Amino acid sequence: MLMDAWTQRHRHQAYDRDGEWAASCAPYQPLLHRLLSDAYFSRPAPKSTGREYFNLDWLDRQLLAFSLSPDQVQATLLALTVESIAMAIRPLKRGRIFVCGGGAHNQTLMLALQQAMPNWAIAQTDEVGIRCDDMEAIAFAWLAKQTLNHQPGNVPAVTGASQACCLGAIYLPY
Repeated sequence: MLMDAWTQRHRHQAYDRDGEWAASCAPYQPLLHRLLSDAYFSRPAPKSTGREYFNLDWLDRQLLAFSLSPDQVQATLLALTVESIAMAIRPLKRGRIFVCGGGAHNQTLMLALQQAMPNWAIAQTDEVGIRCDDMEAIAFAWLAKQTLNHQPGNVPAVTGASQACCLGAIYLPY
């Protein structure tokens, strides 16, 4: 999310195709350390977050202490993505990681993940029969089904929510 938002802001493109912009320079380690020092990353699982927390306002606050070029920031955001994933998964020692969404097409990101986690097999969800570009649509379809059936759409053991609950609402036209 941060990489895409940064790319939109500085390149007026939706995303960094194949991570080429991020690969154009090295991550700035002091910024990476600052980003990873956010309390969110040290919280134990289960946890979940998104744009409500990690957004350009959050990033801009972190950048106040630095004077960096946009490409240095992009490279550091890719490193943040890789390291935050690795930090969460490494304790499990080894296994398989299936990546979906736009990140699965980012060759620089996928290579960096493999380098950061050499004991893990990393592949797109396509390998298990779910197109990586379809995962979000599938997830929202499942959430809609749960709402229509008045069933919980969350799993507290996964997200850290305080309770299971029906997500969303159905509104009918008058």
